[in-house]
Amino acid sequence: MSHLKQTHYAPFTETAAIELAISLNFFTEHAVLSCKEIGDGNLNLVFHIVDERDRKGLIIKQALPYAKVVGESWPLTLKRAKIEADALKTFGQIAPHYVPKVYFTDDVLAVTVMEDLSHLAIARTGFINGELYPHISNHLGEYLAKTIFFTSDYGLGPTAKKELVQKFINPELCKITEDLIFTNPYFDADTNEFEDGLLADVNALWQDEELKFQVNLLKRSFLTEAEVLLHGDLHTGSVFASNSETKVIDPEFAFYGPAGFDIGQVFANLLFQVIANPTNREPFIRHIEIVWEVFRDEFTHLWSTENKEVLVKTDKFLNYTLAKFFEDSLGFAGCELIRRTIGLAHVADLNSIEDVHTRLAAKRKTLDLGKILIKQRKELINCAVFISKVKEVIKNEKND
Repeated sequence: MSHLKQTHYAPFTETAAIELAISLNFFTEHAVLSCKEIGDGNLNLVFHIVDERDRKGLIIKQALPYAKVVGESWPLTLKRAKIEADALKTFGQIAPHYVPKVYFTDDVLAVTVMEDLSHLAIARTGFINGELYPHISNHLGEYLAKTIFFTSDYGLGPTAKKELVQKFINPELCKITEDLIFTNPYFDADTNEFEDGLLADVNALWQDEELKFQVNLLKRSFLTEAEVLLHGDLHTGSVFASNSETKVIDPEFAFYGPAGFDIGQVFANLLFQVIANPTNREPFIRHIEIVWEVFRDEFTHLWSTENKEVLVKTDKFLNYTLAKFFEDSLGFAGCELIRRTIGLAHVADLNSIEDVHTRLAAKRKTLDLGKILIKQRKELINCAVFISKVKEVIKNEKND
């Protein structure tokens, strides 16, 4: 860092990003560097720096002290950059094949320097463009099983786990999740955004007292159940992929919460393609099935071979744990489906449908499925029953 001029926090320019890259001696002395700010999210600057001679590159990510979607009137803690870097390092030790390498961090500058993944594509964008990424569900299932098991009491032991709970206290970003996923979509909040054609559906949702009760139960779980270290925002925009490789990025929402939350985020964001892509649904339905199958099998293996709690090594308690994770994941998936349809942050899977009638029909199906997953999660007792219900909802002609 001795050559870096910027020693106090200020948003990086491309020049400052190049200076940092040079100071880290990542590139050769004669490198010809180019830099481009590529961030398309709401919370960060992201710089891609490349040596034009050998195409070697790295990524510099810097947290902003506010949400870009709103501006400086929505301040955010810079501590989230440390949370993200620490989460990447923790997950990288557990599942190195699925997490980008971290080369350098600076808490004052709120900067993380990491592996260049520009040879991969954002999974959501790829899906929308027709890619299927045949191995992504296997990879995500393994990633979830390992990160969930090895950050739990069973994989870590209670003392080490409690130390990590303390390390990953993340109140400000958790508050964003609490508001945008579990609260604001269920009343007439200023942050909500939806098309006029959905007004009747949204009003009906706001008046559904059983739905709101069940969402409150899920929110209580999110608030109180420190089961595992979560990524906290594991949608398909936080996954880079190719036909052979998968990398999970952007864990700045990481904190200790219920294991089903990350699983449910993956389910929901695959379901967006099931709903939005009627001519090619089966590969995405199969992705959902594989995510759960691989997760279940890998978690079961780790439970029996790596468990630090002697008295829970029983099939009955394992089955109870997996059933809880699955039930929770369906409820959280339902919340994600609803909030991405009528809340602040939407998904391109639905919004990119050009025909208004088709788009509104898809969004109604998304809302219907979200409500069912939340209210009927206890009855959808396994993946086969879950998928059967999904198929029933998306074929329901009243939505079309």
